[in-house]
Amino acid sequence: MLGETLIPIMKKMLKLHKSLYELSVKKTDIVKKGDMAALDQLLKDEQAHVAGINKLEQERMALSQEILPAVENPSLLDIANQTNPVDKDQLLQLRDNLVEVIADIKTRNELNQQLIHQSMQFINFSRSLVMPQQKEINYGPPAGKKVQSEKSPGMFNSKA
Repeated sequence: MLGETLIPIMKKMLKLHKSLYELSVKKTDIVKKGDMAALDQLLKDEQAHVAGINKLEQERMALSQEILPAVENPSLLDIANQTNPVDKDQLLQLRDNLVEVIADIKTRNELNQQLIHQSMQFINFSRSLVMPQQKEINYGPPAGKKVQSEKSPGMFNSKA
């Protein structure tokens, strides 16, 4: 009975994490194509997923605390050990699946981060080719010396 209340929450969390992984796979293709509008929409979808995951995590933590009030921040293993064998197996299987999906998300996000970093380097390189930095070429006193405010007569005196 203890696990029966937690299992639906864990299933929803696993479903959201799998969906988030699918979004990260789509993000890789979008970054490769350079489609900024699609990337913007995908980021909004990711934020919605993360908000849903955070909400479910808070529910899971509150429920875990209700199930085992004596333990501060009880883990899923602590709760599984208090349930019947069928629920225990199901909870531990959900936990293992969730850990696997989270590892996949982490790997895919690292790849996406590298792709975005390379894209930014390419953009900066292309920009420097189109708009090169101009060196300051001045015909004047060397850096650090004052500019004379008086007119110097020079080689030619026009008043003569």
